Parts: sequence; structure tokens; C-alpha cells
Amino acid sequence: MYPSSVKEAKAKFTAIKKVASKLTNVQTVICPPYVYASELKKLVTGHRVVVGSQNAYFENEGAFTGEVSLSMLASVGVTYVIIGHSERRTMGESDELINKKVLAGMKAGLTIVLCVGERERDEDGIYLKFIAEQIKEALHGVQKKELKKIVIAYEPIWAIGKEAAHPASTDDALEATILIKKTLSDLYGKDGSVVEILYGGSVDAKNSWEFLLKSQVNGLLVGRASLDPKVFAEILKSADQIK
Repeated sequence: MYPSSVKEAKAKFTAIKKVASKLTNVQTVICPPYVYASELKKLVTGHRVVVGSQNAYFENEGAFTGEVSLSMLASVGVTYVIIGHSERRTMGESDELINKKVLAGMKAGLTIVLCVGERERDEDGIYLKFIAEQIKEALHGVQKKELKKIVIAYEPIWAIGKEAAHPASTDDALEATILIKKTLSDLYGKDGSVVEILYGGSVDAKNSWEFLLKSQVNGLLVGRASLDPKVFAEILKSADQIK
């Protein structure tokens, strides 16, 4: 829930765009709070830097005071939406609700950034089954032909935010990437390989290149570091150099 004003949001977006629009090997998606989406969309030129949303509701319209639908977001030019972020799950979102949002997002024509990840790691590997189940539940009803509109972001909750004891290692992220690929293969066969995978969790300018190089991910879901255009620019430049 940052930044605190539309003026600041536009300034950050403009500063990020100045760098990101010149990078030919990176797609940058900025997901602001709802109230800034329309204003930031006006600043979009071309396809290198686009606007997404942090969340949405699965119903198109109705008596759901305070909610914003996926079709509403699409109507103002939003092209991506984050679904199932760990903070939303902590606030009570179930796998069933997340699945409804994924299906509604597909119908609205948006690209879904589906977040999955464990709260803690156990020695018995139960967390791996937990992640696989999150994916299966969220993608229930999604057809093979729709998979190009799905991106899966792995975010280990224990590695997120100011209270994080430590960031996940590249080995942790690689293990999750392999699991996600296997789960998609089990569900969709070779068609599952079109789904791109992101890593999110205490990503910064110092460690971003390592995750991109060593964890077999296609990109990053950046949190706090994205609020500083200079730091975010360094992350984008690192990504652009990796072929």
C-alpha cells in the first residue's frame, strides 16, 4: 500500500519507465494500488512498461461494496493482475477464492500472476506438497490453451518483508522452480512449459542477478525494492543482461 499520493506514484512510474523502456530483454509490469492505475496507464507508451493490479474481485458487478472487478481493471487498460499474494492469503483468501479470481481473470483477458509459497519449511518436505496443492487448486478449470496467460510467482513467506530472517537462497528457489515445472507437467503435459516462473522474496539489486541466473526463473516479483526507482533500475539492468 505505497506510495501515499498519486503525485508520488506518477513520479516513481516515470523514473522507472525512463530506464525500463530502453531495455529490450525485459518486460516491466508496475502493479500500483487501484486508485493510481488509470493515471499511470496514461503514462504508458509502447509495451515495455505496462500497468497491472495487486488484486481484484471475481464477480463482474453487483452488491460487493469496496471491491474492484477484473473487467473494470481491463476497461482502464490494466493488463496484468496479481492473484493470491501471500498478504492476501494472510487476510483470509482461500484456494477456492483464488481459483475463482484466476478464472475470472482469464475471462477478462488479463495475464494472471499467481502467487504460491510456503509459510515455513519442514524437514519432511511437506511444504513441497503444499505448494503443489496451491497450484492445482488455483488452476482448476484452466485449459491448456489459456496457459500463456498464466505466470506463477514463487514467494516463500518466510523470506518476505522487513521481518524476514533471511532471503531464500538460489537453491531454495531452484527447488521450488523444479517443483512448479513438474506440477505443471503433471497437470498439462508439455503444454505446461509455456508458463513463466518468477521468484519473489527480499529481492534487491545485489541478489537479483543470482536468482535469475541460478534458479531457472524467468523473472522476479519485486516488493520493497521497487519503491526506489534507482534500486529497481539496477535490478532491471541486471535482468536485461541475462539472455
